[in-house]
Amino acid sequence: MRVAVIGCGYLGAVHAAALASVGHDVVGIEVDEHRVGELAAGRAPFFEPGLEALLAESLERPGRLSFSSRIRDAASAEVVFVCVGTPTGADGTADLSALHGAFAELLPHVAPGAVIAGKSTVPVGTAAGLAERCADAGAVLAWNPEFLREGHAIADTLRPDRIVVGVDPAARGSDAAVAALRAVYAPVIDAGAPFVVTDLATAELAKGAANAFLATKVSFMNLLADVAAASGADVTELAGIMGLDPRIGSRYLNAGIGYGGGCLPKDLQAFVTRADELGLGTQAGLLREVDALNERRPAEIADRAVAMLAAAGVGAGELPAGRVAVLGAAFKPDSDDVRESPALRIAELLHARGLDVVVTDPAAVAHAAAKAPELVFESDLDSALRGADLVLVATEWAEYRALDPGRAGGLVSRCLMLDGRNCLDAPAWRAAGWTYVGIGRRSSDAGRDGTA
Repeated sequence: MRVAVIGCGYLGAVHAAALASVGHDVVGIEVDEHRVGELAAGRAPFFEPGLEALLAESLERPGRLSFSSRIRDAASAEVVFVCVGTPTGADGTADLSALHGAFAELLPHVAPGAVIAGKSTVPVGTAAGLAERCADAGAVLAWNPEFLREGHAIADTLRPDRIVVGVDPAARGSDAAVAALRAVYAPVIDAGAPFVVTDLATAELAKGAANAFLATKVSFMNLLADVAAASGADVTELAGIMGLDPRIGSRYLNAGIGYGGGCLPKDLQAFVTRADELGLGTQAGLLREVDALNERRPAEIADRAVAMLAAAGVGAGELPAGRVAVLGAAFKPDSDDVRESPALRIAELLHARGLDVVVTDPAAVAHAAAKAPELVFESDLDSALRGADLVLVATEWAEYRALDPGRAGGLVSRCLMLDGRNCLDAPAWRAAGWTYVGIGRRSSDAGRDGTA
């Protein structure tokens, strides 16, 4: 099929490359001329494992994948996906200016009967107004939310957990829109992905509701970690027990330093704001506390780091001192995204308290340095560890999980480890002479029966 993707940021670039890889002829439309040039040359403008290889594969085939800054180049497409950003403003509302601008520019160019599929995350109720504008232009609107995880975006596009398509069943052309999207995703559906057809409002809610629930799980586990620490329990064992309950499941039960990135914080805040607008502010109180728990988390972890240094005799009186190596700046591994990153926020808080802080990350140093220029950054892990009084694992990159405690001990000044992601082998680090502190984990390796 002939497919266009409007907006080639993280979502759009991955979507365009993935659809081209399964055989569609795709044009990606992007207003940023520099990004157009990078993508057309097969260079991903952000870090996402496997994306450059996917781009190169499709760009080698004439007509399979192209990029342009002219929205009229989408005119011949049978299906147009709109993937522009909808950031959250200071008041918690979603900024839909780019979305409305894209539709205003696109609609005069679309062919009669064209299907426009919105993938941007929007407040519920947005699609109804856009559907009327599409109908006036002779097109039909569907809402097709994305559920991508950074670092796994290609797999989530080509092997998704579900494909959701929302339409107005009373609108002219809605059946044709569903059929067109079923055809676009045919290779993915044939591989087993569920294809769910629903109304516009339900489709709009699907992404925000999923992220609000995931954020709730993260904050709940961090609350449990604090309870475990105060009572002598171990939150990792507790999570394992909880995960055996099929009603709960084992995913997203990791305690740590909190969630971040461009989706969970934004989508949760927008969800709460929209609930307020719908007169459901009281009911949204639970999600406000989820957000508040997460907002407090970086300061709580910074306090723990300072307490560990003080207990080791680093600093004089109430003044913190010492060198802290923060391993990780991205909000999650396999990403260079530092938006709302708790790792970077902790580093900033420690620096503000007068500590000597050095931050390292395999992919996100450039973005982190631009966002927090007051910090010291090292791309080389050994350089970051050298002379540190305390090491804080803030992002669970594979190379940090695999770090040898003996070798690391030969680089640091003091063997103090604060494992903010509970991703290290605590007994191995303690056996190598480190003072190891996790999040909600026992302070020793003794189990319930007293054995290691």
